[in-house]
Amino acid sequence: MNKTLMIIIAVVVIFAGIIMSGYNSLVSMNENVNGKWSQVENQLQRRNDLIPNLVNTVKGYAAHESDVFKAVSDARAKLGGAKTVAETSQANGELSSALSRLLMIAENYPDLKANTNFLQLQDELAGTENRIAVARMDYNGAVQGFNAKIKSFPTVLYAGMFGFDARDYFKADESAKTVPQVQF
Repeated sequence: MNKTLMIIIAVVVIFAGIIMSGYNSLVSMNENVNGKWSQVENQLQRRNDLIPNLVNTVKGYAAHESDVFKAVSDARAKLGGAKTVAETSQANGELSSALSRLLMIAENYPDLKANTNFLQLQDELAGTENRIAVARMDYNGAVQGFNAKIKSFPTVLYAGMFGFDARDYFKADESAKTVPQVQF
């Protein structure tokens, strides 16, 4: 009986060790996902901060394009109020679309295209867009690792009990999937 008790205790200790190790791994991976999401938000905020300067520069040259300025303003507000990954993703798509229209206005104003401030802001915005793309890719990679971990055996047996649920990917807006029409 003493030998049986020792075997049972050893199995329980091993099982508890596996669960504790898995739990700690999940906590670490969850925090990694949170950190990566924070970087996405950080870059989105950077872009959000650049936009008013860009809009004001364009306004000086194209004051009659008020519908585009309103679209940019509305999209910025929507992005600022987004609470979930899905809402943020959708608002980001709307803001990208509005920014594209704003930058297309510049094509109609040669003086604006030559404006140093506008060119600097446009370069900063392009750099920020690249940073957003990298941050999104890093976030989605972290989500993929986390989701794979909580769905794999034996973690799947206890992940839900500890409150670890699958995380959402940052997805492209539906409009990003359509091929743009370029006309000369």
